[in-house]
Amino acid sequence: MATPSVLFVCVHNAGRSQMAAGFLTALADGRIEVRSAGSAPAGQVNPAAVVVMAEVGIDISAQNPKILTVDAVRASDVVITMGCGDTCPVFPGKSYRDWVLDDPAGQGIDAVRLIRDEIRAEVEALIAELAPASRS
Repeated sequence: MATPSVLFVCVHNAGRSQMAAGFLTALADGRIEVRSAGSAPAGQVNPAAVVVMAEVGIDISAQNPKILTVDAVRASDVVITMGCGDTCPVFPGKSYRDWVLDDPAGQGIDAVRLIRDEIRAEVEALIAELAPASRS
């Protein structure tokens, strides 16, 4: 069976989608291909997101926001949006989901920690669905 692939999309690809990609990369142990992108990428990853992810042992400091492309969507099995609205191209046969999460931009560390923890729970459920540990 082919490795499933997931694309996380938010507007700036600087906070939510970067944290989600970081968690999925760390927790899926290579069982899921991970991508992230934004419809209007920021210049850098949100520093608060970098800090709160480091608190749980995941380093996203070397990541850079990337522009959402049709090719990234086409190459993904599951596309998870986080506030990008209608800017995500839609292709038949893809699974589209929208995770309703607060935007960490401009928020304090405590608020970003809560968002991080919500994202982790969503990612853990996604892994259980797409690549359960008992799969052979």
